[in-house]
Amino acid sequence: MTRTGRQICRLIFPLALLLIAGCATVQPWDRDLLAQKQMSFNPSPMLQAVDEHIYFSKEASMGGMDAGGGGCGCN
Repeated sequence: MTRTGRQICRLIFPLALLLIAGCATVQPWDRDLLAQKQMSFNPSPMLQAVDEHIYFSKEASMGGMDAGGGGCGCN
């Protein structure tokens, strides 16, 4: 194997391990727990509204902070 081939393997192998480690199977009866408000990215909507207002005021940009999906597994 050439030197560049080894370098590519050194980059791809750890990345593949990270991607495989991130996979998880969620059972249907556990999805209701993941859909609770405490499990959301933002458990405090008022604090997020204030942060978005400050960000908009300073950066003159808006949006791009939401993620789709509701935890039901239908997406």
